[in-house]
Amino acid sequence: MATTSATRKALLAHALKHEGAWLDHPWGEDVAKVGKKIFVFFGQKGPDLGVGVKLPRSLLYARAQKFVQKMGYGMDKSGWVAARFAKGEQVPVALLRSWIDESYEAIAAAAVPKRNAVRKATRRSAARR
Repeated sequence: MATTSATRKALLAHALKHEGAWLDHPWGEDVAKVGKKIFVFFGQKGPDLGVGVKLPRSLLYARAQKFVQKMGYGMDKSGWVAARFAKGEQVPVALLRSWIDESYEAIAAAAVPKRNAVRKATRRSAARR
């Protein structure tokens, strides 16, 4: 069984493989973003593992898992959940990867089209000049 630190690194690397994904550190925490929007919260480094994701399709299933908690700051109302694991606990890595993918799809659908629309409008505007 991999350590929580190694698992965290692997999940972070998986998140950053998505198109346009990048690592940021607001509030001293690690987050994966697409555009300006966060799609995965990894929290601060430490002995425990925490992963926060938005799950429009898997939300009910996720909430039924014993390792899933409500996301703070009212984010649970928008479909966000937090999966938390203490050092030494079994981590369902494949499941968390699929949740990271789902969260990326949900957030990128809102973040990327806006960015592409701005680029197209800028190109049209420049072409008219």
